Amino acid sequence: MSEHNHAVNKEGVLDVDKVDDVIDRISDSRKDNILSDFEFFRNYLNTRINLGKSIGLNDEQLALTAEKVAGYLSENEEPRNREEKLLQELWKVGTKAEQHSLSHLLVKLAQSTS
Repeated sequence: MSEHNHAVNKEGVLDVDKVDDVIDRISDSRKDNILSDFEFFRNYLNTRINLGKSIGLNDEQLALTAEKVAGYLSENEEPRNREEKLLQELWKVGTKAEQHSLSHLLVKLAQSTS
């Protein structure tokens, strides 16, 4: 897969504008699998956060990516459980600054998985 298919280029520079495209390429069945169980979703995010850290992304870059993912999910996916519904509702009522803070918290929450 070429570099233009990724949100992070080979120099480790994050292009958050490509996050939606990356998510769009995930099959519907894979999305259902990831989103159907909140603990599975947290573990999935934890794996992706660790991958991001391993290529040098800092906490702010991770939060910006989480912000893009959360915005995408809020606009394009129906919540599949109570936790996702709560996150969607918080996202919708939050200001941009609050959404950014929530993104930092989502990264921390995903990292707290065992």
